[in-house]
Amino acid sequence: MPQIAASGVRAQLAQFLLDGGKNRRGESVGEGDLEQQLNERGIQTLHVGQFDYASVFRERRLGRDQFGEWARDARFANTLSKWDGADSLFAPGPHLTETVAIDATSLRTFPHEPAAGLIIADFSGASKDLMPRQVLKAQLARASALGLEVRAAFEFEMIFVEETAASLREGGYGRLRPFAPDNKCWSGQTAAQEAAFVAGLEKAIRSYDIALFAVGGELGPGCFEATLAATDGLRSADDAGFFRQATRAYARDAGLTASFMPSMGENFPGLGGHLSLSLIERKSGRNLFASADGRTSVEARSFIAGMMQVVPGAFALCAHTVNAYRRFAPGTWAPKSLTWAEWTFTTAVRSVPSSGEGARLEFRLPGADCNPHLTLALMLAAGLDGLENSLDVPEAEPNREPNGVPPGAQRFPQDLASAAHALRSSPDARRLFGERFVDHFATACEVEHASLARAVSQSETKRYLEG
Repeated sequence: MPQIAASGVRAQLAQFLLDGGKNRRGESVGEGDLEQQLNERGIQTLHVGQFDYASVFRERRLGRDQFGEWARDARFANTLSKWDGADSLFAPGPHLTETVAIDATSLRTFPHEPAAGLIIADFSGASKDLMPRQVLKAQLARASALGLEVRAAFEFEMIFVEETAASLREGGYGRLRPFAPDNKCWSGQTAAQEAAFVAGLEKAIRSYDIALFAVGGELGPGCFEATLAATDGLRSADDAGFFRQATRAYARDAGLTASFMPSMGENFPGLGGHLSLSLIERKSGRNLFASADGRTSVEARSFIAGMMQVVPGAFALCAHTVNAYRRFAPGTWAPKSLTWAEWTFTTAVRSVPSSGEGARLEFRLPGADCNPHLTLALMLAAGLDGLENSLDVPEAEPNREPNGVPPGAQRFPQDLASAAHALRSSPDARRLFGERFVDHFATACEVEHASLARAVSQSETKRYLEG
């Protein structure tokens, strides 16, 4: 690419913004005055990229002038939609750079260096419909067409271990030493002993401009939990993705490692990535899930009914790793089918009823490693189906144990290969998410399953080695 003088690059950026934030192809990069935002924040460096299937933010670091030059014909490598959890390509070419559209509304702070920001640029060409953020956008547009606004928030459990990147590899990822090994669930003692650590974690999360409600101790050695605050649908999923980046970076700075694996083995608790959602009627401002009697509203019941119909077949969207299914093993607390009840923690969907703004539904199935954009897309797509068709939900079962499956209910897939097959075979998934995405994502899940199909765990060796 020919070099352009700095003054010329600034002129390009100025013209880019004068054009209403449109690139050479006439695509809008988002609402708002991007130049004003950059000036107000004093941003001189931009980390620009997008989330992949593992919800890892893949980026390029550009100075502000270079960003202006790049933005005139912004492109990114399309391998993001074609590689697995180990960055190995699983889909055929062509492998090349594709056009992206910059979302100016996504700008936020990058706190790890002075005067730096993060901004998302989504594929706008051939790979557009394969990416998680676009899958979510399609369902948000569907809700908007119904006159509804989506409010959502994720809650993540995570475990910190006394391991660095080097010590993990030197130890072969075995015999992990938990941070705060004496922690008990919601322990005031842990809150006192680890106050500086928790306060530092909260500061690290907020430094990413993430809406945070609370952070504190949870169940078991090294286990903590962060509850993100409710915000609009797309922002809530972006927040969730950047939350894990912030947490992992904070842990490494502290000489630790943060894990979001749903299951780390018998000495650790399972880790969830719960999603809470409410729908607001745009014209009236009414929360559709609120009811005058303070019980689960008719609309909320229809929403749950839609989830019962769609989620089992499209389960891979909220559980896309081999490890995610360890959390659903027999005898665990994770539900094995889509059950629901008011306030109950052992159901797949927990209704939090109210006569006011706080009414919401909590999707408790996803693990802490879930892709937030696809998880929210799944919950929303399924629930909107229920609303549009006025589906009726079976009565709540607050006393059903997690391993119990109600009569007539669909059991969730028991491993990633089964989930991939169910996704390919689901007419609802194909209708809601598109043939091309479903086939591509199912392939990604099959490849991920195959990558560990021949792996032998220490527990297997212990059980079978000596006969």
